[in-house]
Amino acid sequence: MNYSTFKIDQPKAGVMLVTLDRPERLNAMTEAMFDELQNLADRLRGAADTRVVILTGAGRAFCAGYDLDDADALSRLGARGMYTLQSKAARALEAVRSIPQPVIAAVNGAASGGGLSLALAADMRFGVPITRFNAAFVRIGLTAGDLGASWHLPRIVGPGIAAELMFTGRFVEAEEAARLGLLNRVVPTAELLPECFNVAEQICVNSPFGVQLSKSALQANLDGLSLRSALELENRGQALATRGNDMPEALAAFKERRAPQFGG
Repeated sequence: MNYSTFKIDQPKAGVMLVTLDRPERLNAMTEAMFDELQNLADRLRGAADTRVVILTGAGRAFCAGYDLDDADALSRLGARGMYTLQSKAARALEAVRSIPQPVIAAVNGAASGGGLSLALAADMRFGVPITRFNAAFVRIGLTAGDLGASWHLPRIVGPGIAAELMFTGRFVEAEEAARLGLLNRVVPTAELLPECFNVAEQICVNSPFGVQLSKSALQANLDGLSLRSALELENRGQALATRGNDMPEALAAFKERRAPQFGG
């Protein structure tokens, strides 16, 4: 399926590269992008041939948030219209977070407002020296609690830093972002996608079902499960993982000290 706001490629076996493709607008979000992200996330739920998703932006930005040309109309939508639009956007980013495959954000430039929230919806983030983040909506009279940012940020950087970033809307440059945990690490621009592919390949060596169960357990615990509930979820995951073919193959390969090759 072809999309109008991003393009998809499969540069390596098992790896899908999703590139936001509105470089003339710094890959800013539109209603069409929300619809297409939701559609892509739904398709990926049954995509056994996709093991890892890498999300990046075309041109010099990752995503500049909601398109300001469209934002001019927000105050005229009325409460119901604004709530409908906001709900659509929130569902799209929640769908990205709930993609069963690991999602790596290759943050190649600015990630502002909704772009910050989109990057936060990924499981991990890698950046370059020009990467920068900010909770932009507080600077145009809206709330920085947008599209999951108020949930993700305290869990990643802690409540005090999250409060500072959300209340001021200031930019966080790449090196600070790495110190705070917003980025896993910063690499030279030319090495961003190769680094993400390298991590993806390390993931693909492992059992696809085991990785998906690991992601499910990690997200459920971030959602605030008690220890007892977390243990029960983990127990079920381990029991399910032993029912397929991947676990015996992985165990045998581990014993032989070689990397297993999974069929997906």
